[in-house]
Amino acid sequence: MTQPPDDLVTRFEAERGRLRSVAYRMLGSLSEAEDAVQEGWLRLQRVSSDGSDDVRNLSGWLTTVVGRICLDMLRARSSRREEPLEDGSDGSDGLVEVRVPDPVVRPADPVQEAELADSVGLALLVVLDTLAPAERLAFVLHDMFAVPFEELAPVVERTPAATRQLASRARRRVQGATVPPDTSLARQREVVDAWLAATRVGDFEALLELLDPDVLLRVDAGGGTASGLLRGSLAVAKQAAFYGKLAQAAYPAVVGDTLGIVQAPRGQVVGVLAFTFRGGKVVGVDIIADPPRLAALGIKWASS
Repeated sequence: MTQPPDDLVTRFEAERGRLRSVAYRMLGSLSEAEDAVQEGWLRLQRVSSDGSDDVRNLSGWLTTVVGRICLDMLRARSSRREEPLEDGSDGSDGLVEVRVPDPVVRPADPVQEAELADSVGLALLVVLDTLAPAERLAFVLHDMFAVPFEELAPVVERTPAATRQLASRARRRVQGATVPPDTSLARQREVVDAWLAATRVGDFEALLELLDPDVLLRVDAGGGTASGLLRGSLAVAKQAAFYGKLAQAAYPAVVGDTLGIVQAPRGQVVGVLAFTFRGGKVVGVDIIADPPRLAALGIKWASS
C-alpha cells in the first residue's frame, strides 16, 4: 500500500482520541475499541489511495465508519452470546457466565478524582450491553456524540425516522435502568475506605451498613466457578468478608467514573472492584478477577 500523506496521518491522529471514546462506549472493551479505530484508519487509507474524492468532513466520516465497524463487531458478538444470565434469585447459587465491561483504572488522587466527570462508568456500560446493536449505535452516536439521524440511518439500514425511534427506545431503557448515582467524591471515598477497613478484619456488620438491601454483585472471573451474580446485602457482605484476605493488599482507585478498589498483592493486580453508589450506600459491585482480562488492561500498580 502506498504510504499515506503526512497531512492525512496528522488529521487522523487528531481524531483518534474521540474515535476511541466512540468505540469504547459502543463495545465496552478497550482492546476491541483500539481494533475498531485501527480498522477505521485502514479504511481511510483505502479511500485515500483508490482515487476517490477527498473526504470533506473527515470527523463525521470517521465517526460513522468506526460506528459501522463497531456495529458489525456487536452483531458478531450477539451471534455468539449464550442464554440470558440468571442472578441466582430463584435459589440457585448464581454461578453463571458473567462479563463485566473493561474499566479504565487509575490510581486515586485528588487530580484524578477531579477528572471523573469526563469518564464513563461501568454501570452505564453494563446497561448498554443489554441493548440491541442498532439501538446501541443510535443511542451512543446521537445522544453522546451528536451525530445526526440522517447520517446514522444508512449505517443501521433504516430511515431517519426509524433511527430516531431506535435511539428513543434505547434512551428509555437506559433511563429506566440507571438511577443517577451519588457524585459526592468525599462520600465515595468514605465508603471505599470503610469497605477496606471492614473487609480487612472480616467485619460483617460494618459491611452490611455500607450496602443497599438490594445490592447486586457481578463477578467476572473468566467463566470459572467463581463467576456469577449475587443479590442482596446479606449475600454480598458474606462474600466480601470471606475474601477479606485480598483486602490486605487492596487500594482505592479510580475505576471508570467512580472510586473503586484495586487488589494488588506485591504490585500484581489480581482484582478490580467498581462500585455504584446511591443514597450513601453501595447498590452495585462489579468485579473483574479474570487474569487474562486484567493482563490485557495493562494496569500498572506500584507495590506498597
